[in-house]
Amino acid sequence: MKQQIAHISLVVNDYDEAIEFYTQKLNFKLIEDTPLSDTKRWIIVSPPGSTTGCNLLLAKASTEEQKSRVGNRTGGRVFLFLFTDDFWRDYKTMTANGIKFTRQPSVEEYGTVAVFEDLYGNLWDFIESKKST
Repeated sequence: MKQQIAHISLVVNDYDEAIEFYTQKLNFKLIEDTPLSDTKRWIIVSPPGSTTGCNLLLAKASTEEQKSRVGNRTGGRVFLFLFTDDFWRDYKTMTANGIKFTRQPSVEEYGTVAVFEDLYGNLWDFIESKKST
């Protein structure tokens, strides 16, 4: 048996502002943007260089309950983990692109790590692992 997680749904306020953030600020690639109805789209974004990893499905909040979850998927804990092969290269690019880091870089036994916020306040660990990524 072989299984894998293909996408993680991330609830957003607006499709286009989320696409702009992920593609312009984090340099993700827009993999798919397919209209499903007048109000719903299937949008997949992926980190640069990712070939087999999990992607983000940007899902626009359509109910009040969903809107209440935008930016707070985990009650203030880190939600997603973005690995890189060159921490300092990407950290410098991200800060130049206006990414807000809430925890500055530190070297830990597992690698170099910092925490940043996405456009809605979801927290991400940004990591260059000491192991191969």
